[in-house]
Amino acid sequence: MSQVAPAHPGQARHPYSPVRETETGLVFVAGQLGIADGRIVEGGIAAETKQAFANLRARLGAVGLDPRSLVKITVYLTSMADRNEMDAIYEDALPHPLPARTCIAVAELPYGARIEIDAIGVRDGT
Repeated sequence: MSQVAPAHPGQARHPYSPVRETETGLVFVAGQLGIADGRIVEGGIAAETKQAFANLRARLGAVGLDPRSLVKITVYLTSMADRNEMDAIYEDALPHPLPARTCIAVAELPYGARIEIDAIGVRDGT
């Protein structure tokens, strides 16, 4: 059974910023899990991936951006067996041209998550 996750990034008791922007317009979004209502969503990798992208869009929206601003994404999976299913959702979640991407397998993610997504975006005009 997974641990209860914070309902909002501000409730997390970890030393990080959910989103940081540099003076040059680079925007760094901390890793997003498939969390809704304080828990990892049920339904496996597909549901978690959709929710992680919803959370990523929300973080971007908090600084006035959307997925078109993304230039780099890192996807962390607890099993590469989930990659094809994640890829299908990934392609639907992002506009073209797709950002550069790294996808790696890790031993464990917070709260028993199966996926975590972090991103770098760029504000237009910089």
